[in-house]
Amino acid sequence: MEQPCGAGAAAPLRGDTEEPKQGSVLFLGGNEVKSSAVVKYSSAPPQAAFARLQEKTDLKLPPANWLRESAKLGPAGTTILGNSKKSKPFSSFGMAYDFIDSVGNDVDVVSDSENIKKLLKIPYSKSHVSMAVHRIGRTLLLDELDIQELFMRSSQTGDWTWLKEFYQRLIDQKWQRKKKSKEHWYQKAILSKFLYYSINGDGAAQPVPSTSKQHQEGPVAGESDEAGRASWPAPFEMPSSLSEDPGASNQGLKNDFVRNILWTFEDIHMLVGSNMPIFGGGRYPAVSLRLRDNNKPINVLTGIDYWLDNLICNVPELVMCFHVNGIVQKYEMIKTEDIPNLENSNFSTKVIKDIAQNILSFLKSNCTKEGHTYWLFKASGSDIVKLYDLTTLCEETEDKYQNPFTMPVAILLYKVACNMMLKKNQNKKHYGTIRTLLLNCLKLLDNGRHPQIIASANYMLSELFQLDEPKKEDSTDFPINGNSDESYSEEEEEMPDSDENGSYSNSSDPPDDNKAVAIIKSVGELSVPEKYKSVHRIRPSCAFPVCHGTEERCRLVLNHVLEGLKSVDSSVKKEGDLPAADPSTPIPLKYEDESTSGGPECLEKQMALFLDKSSVPVAVGSFQKGKHSSQSGMIPGSWQYKMKLQLILKSSKAYYVLSDAAMILQKYGRALRYIKLALQCHDTYCCLCGSMLPEVLMFLCQCLTLCGDIQLMLAQNANNRAAYLEEYNYQTKEDQEILHSLHRESRCQVFAWATDLSTDLEYQLSVSCKCYEAAYEILLFSNLKKENPEQHIQVLKRMGNIRNEIGVFYMNQAAAVQTERVVSKNVSTTEQQLWKKSFSCFEEGIQNFESIDDATNAALLLCNTGRLMRICAQAHCAAEGDFKREFSPEEALYYNKAIDYYLKALRSLGKRDVHPAVWDSVNWELSTTYFTMATLQQDYAPLSRKAQEQIEKEVSEAMMKSLKYCDVDTVSERQPLCQYRAATIHHRLASMYHSCLRNQVGDEHLRKQHRVLADLHYSKAVRLFQLLKDAPCEFLRVQLERVAFAEFQMASQNSSAGKLKTLFGALDIMTKTKGAFQLIRKELVAESEQISKDKSPAEGVSPSDSSVGLNKEEVLKLLSIFESRMSFLLLQSIKLLTSTKKKIGGINEEEVVLKTNKQVYSLLLRATANKGLTLLERTDLILNLLEQLAPNSEGSNGGIQ
Repeated sequence: MEQPCGAGAAAPLRGDTEEPKQGSVLFLGGNEVKSSAVVKYSSAPPQAAFARLQEKTDLKLPPANWLRESAKLGPAGTTILGNSKKSKPFSSFGMAYDFIDSVGNDVDVVSDSENIKKLLKIPYSKSHVSMAVHRIGRTLLLDELDIQELFMRSSQTGDWTWLKEFYQRLIDQKWQRKKKSKEHWYQKAILSKFLYYSINGDGAAQPVPSTSKQHQEGPVAGESDEAGRASWPAPFEMPSSLSEDPGASNQGLKNDFVRNILWTFEDIHMLVGSNMPIFGGGRYPAVSLRLRDNNKPINVLTGIDYWLDNLICNVPELVMCFHVNGIVQKYEMIKTEDIPNLENSNFSTKVIKDIAQNILSFLKSNCTKEGHTYWLFKASGSDIVKLYDLTTLCEETEDKYQNPFTMPVAILLYKVACNMMLKKNQNKKHYGTIRTLLLNCLKLLDNGRHPQIIASANYMLSELFQLDEPKKEDSTDFPINGNSDESYSEEEEEMPDSDENGSYSNSSDPPDDNKAVAIIKSVGELSVPEKYKSVHRIRPSCAFPVCHGTEERCRLVLNHVLEGLKSVDSSVKKEGDLPAADPSTPIPLKYEDESTSGGPECLEKQMALFLDKSSVPVAVGSFQKGKHSSQSGMIPGSWQYKMKLQLILKSSKAYYVLSDAAMILQKYGRALRYIKLALQCHDTYCCLCGSMLPEVLMFLCQCLTLCGDIQLMLAQNANNRAAYLEEYNYQTKEDQEILHSLHRESRCQVFAWATDLSTDLEYQLSVSCKCYEAAYEILLFSNLKKENPEQHIQVLKRMGNIRNEIGVFYMNQAAAVQTERVVSKNVSTTEQQLWKKSFSCFEEGIQNFESIDDATNAALLLCNTGRLMRICAQAHCAAEGDFKREFSPEEALYYNKAIDYYLKALRSLGKRDVHPAVWDSVNWELSTTYFTMATLQQDYAPLSRKAQEQIEKEVSEAMMKSLKYCDVDTVSERQPLCQYRAATIHHRLASMYHSCLRNQVGDEHLRKQHRVLADLHYSKAVRLFQLLKDAPCEFLRVQLERVAFAEFQMASQNSSAGKLKTLFGALDIMTKTKGAFQLIRKELVAESEQISKDKSPAEGVSPSDSSVGLNKEEVLKLLSIFESRMSFLLLQSIKLLTSTKKKIGGINEEEVVLKTNKQVYSLLLRATANKGLTLLERTDLILNLLEQLAPNSEGSNGGIQ
């Protein structure tokens, strides 16, 4: 037989992805109906031409080929030609399993063509209708529900008693089995013989052996009671596991149809099964063959039957053979489009279309619950059609497994979800649908009976929640509106839930109909166009759940994983069946005392053990057989084994995401707990799985990296340790149950070294480092480095960072030991060991950063190494209080090493633009090192080893280099520090040259040079100190040193004019200190106000107590010196001015100056004599005296010049 769509080639196999050719579209009855059919599958061989039987052929006699296989018929021969039209109870499920792609989305109805014809004939027919309806997504599955057969079964087995009672109570009180008439079997027999004659080729009746009588009673009679009952699977014949093999029986639910056709009738898409015999040989490529009794005219029901059969199979012509009492009379050919207009069989195709649309709308609007079995029932001779929810009725009375549809529906829901999952990446808007399908599937299943489907469904549910998506707003992860589920709603509005029955029932219903979900009060209504509007209820459960944050999403995943694990574990062995412990093997203890475990050193052994388990097998293959056998007795390769691996990996990922989220929230105890669970899951995975996939190894690498991060953060936040410990020890019931499932397979202790919460800072840092090293080893050994360059860079960066942290930790410890060492002058071995440890950490860290060209971090580590060298240098200086203290060669060596590292850091950065902050920091450290070295050489001059001139030269060079790296111009937070440093350097250099000048004899050129340099540096120091508002004492000291320098110069001067000039210069320097005294006064006033505010007695404040940045002792000392120098200068000026006045005579400017100076001098003498003055009063007096001196000194100065 040829395909109806005219394709000569064999049709593709069921489920084949090949796209079948599109059938023709028929416009029938004046453009009233659109119909097209596509054959999805056909088991019939290319069609043979039918043999036209000779007149007077007796169809009561069996042909020779009757009920025998024939090459022309192919394997489905008996199905095509001999069997009854009776539909099998699960026929739609067989089709749905084969064409899973169509179910739930594209197709409205899946059914046997006989059922569809029966539905469309409801308004015309008085016969009873009984069908089971199931909803899967958008698709309805229709199957005949033979009540008589069911109740026959019920009498024998006791099943379905609840339905039988319900049926008798509400519908047919006097139910009894109705037997089929002899006429029925006679008509079936002659039809079968007629069809066999039609393919035989010769019209002569050939007698067959006498056994044909048995045939007549058996197969020809259709399915006898026995055969019919056998086609119903018993309620408890559930598949123990769901085989992946497509050929495996799905509870005996086979797709027995010769043809599966995708039929589009108007806007209704149907997947239809048909066994109608199709022949060649007419005017068209395909014809259907019918046998009619010439004495009985064709009625409407028969006409509709023939017309729909031809439409469904896309057959353009009908051939009718008329007989009288089994004797062939004549043949007649009728076009398909002419069938509705036959005499006695007139019907409107448009009405049939309306009936189809109304019935579909009625069913779609009321069969809303997935997984429920609905029963569409019309009693014989009745006009009322009722719809019942059998699932609800069954649950009210008995076990849900008393409904034999439970398992096929569950499996179909599961299969549709599986199919959609395979395409999930293409279409995330179906996630809500998939979830609903799976949840409804799980509702129907029992853990004891179907562990594999339950485990698999839960795994798929967990897979719907994307854990590895880039971070974004959680609310946008999934569509959250109700319409996200296309398969349940199109453009229709949502119906109010209050009216469950929609528009199909009202208060006038008989009281005994309250069990019906919906009612069609009269079959006549079905012919009214659009009487029933389709309302596809949008169920809230179908929208994908909105997860308010990562934690909620992961918890949902873990919930499904746990359910899956429970299913797997329950199906493997009960707890008591676990292998007994070996009495000769000691039970390992879980915890070890940290002091005995050797701290970080013992990690090495554990690391070796871990690397043997994870990364090395990939490279070396060191897994022996049996090493990864399951403790619980799971057989490798079994579904339990494969499923548990997947579930464990999923839980590991969920815990990793939870840990990462806790890390972001700075809940480090919680983060460590979650990463511990993630690694315990991973450990179990390693125990079960012989070879590790690269992505699993990659994930392990990420887990270890995160674990390293957490341990580092715990080390850095030691003050919150109690809170972290509490978070770490807390565990949910769900986590405990998952852990319990893991312990069935493994001890989960391989990563214990990485996930313990220690109180020892060094141990934590060491663990963090080991985690990063382990992650790096995995990348290295498993060749994942090239595929994952980003991860490789991240791990190396973290290794560099943790080595810096450990280096700093040891460096700080060395510095602490140094400050405690008072008595001993020698460096202890402890210090030296700490230096070595610190230095090696910095060195390794620098290598890590240099290997990934991270110049900035490499510079920071070089900078820290420089700081370590300075600590070493400080450790080598002799104990304080030693008056013979000299700057030692060891100090010089370490300071020079420090300088080398700082210069390397600058070279690493190249220029300031790379990282201005780091560049400025390195410059500052370098400047500080030069300054410290110069200061120590100046203060503790190594005169026993070097000449004074050599030392002065070295100090000068070091100070100038310090100035070079001290940036006073760039505006930054460090600018005041730089200015203070530069001012101090100029001050120190000026003091040094001043000192040289005092102690030097001879070489006049050198003296002059020193005088110029001293003057230059003093003036620069003054200028810089003036910029600073918080260094009045330093400014005063520099000015007083300048005054002393002037006095020293005055001592060597001979002429009065020269001396006077120098004197006035010195007094001018003194008047310029007014600003410094004003700052001091301001600080003192602020302090006295603070004291009076606090109401504390003034005596309680010692002179050494300083207000903000003011040292009173220092101020007192400087004030006394200032008073004495001022007194001296005023006295000298009075003397000189008096002597010049005697020589010159007359009144001039100098007399005014002399008068002022005398007045100021006398005030000063009186003040110094009064010992009762406070510091503030003395400051005020000085300010007053300077005020008086200022104009005179400027005038006289100008006059002299």
